[in-house]
Amino acid sequence: MKVHIGVLGPNTTTVEQYELGLKVGRKIAKAGAVLFCGGLGGMMEAAAKGAKSAGGQTVGILPGADKTDANEFIDLAIPTDLGAYRNAVLVRSCDAVIAVHGAYGTLSEIAFALRLGVPVVGLHTWSVSKDGQPDPGIHSAGSAEEAVDLAIKLAK
Repeated sequence: MKVHIGVLGPNTTTVEQYELGLKVGRKIAKAGAVLFCGGLGGMMEAAAKGAKSAGGQTVGILPGADKTDANEFIDLAIPTDLGAYRNAVLVRSCDAVIAVHGAYGTLSEIAFALRLGVPVVGLHTWSVSKDGQPDPGIHSAGSAEEAVDLAIKLAK
């Protein structure tokens, strides 16, 4: 079975953030993994578009009940009708996740991943600490290539 790598990130992005998402998606596809995301816009669209441009497979775990809400780069849209609670389903579906930038939804996904034992790679995203110490469950990366390579390694 192929490795499932989730891409977490904001619903709206800057041009630079979108470009980074494209790179992450392309690298995931080139690594032979399946890209999972929330299926909507922003970072989710960028990563899915990047994966599709490299011949990859994409899955969108949607917050709503209508699969047609998915962005055009999603191969398999899974409507959950769970709203923000779909973040737990998304993370649970992955062998590892890459958080790229992000807002509070991304932070909740990081928390679910840490709670569920799903490896987290952070790329210009939240830092989480407990008692003043950085959480060792978040592995920092400096580039799209490094993030995907690390996620693939941690997923296995």
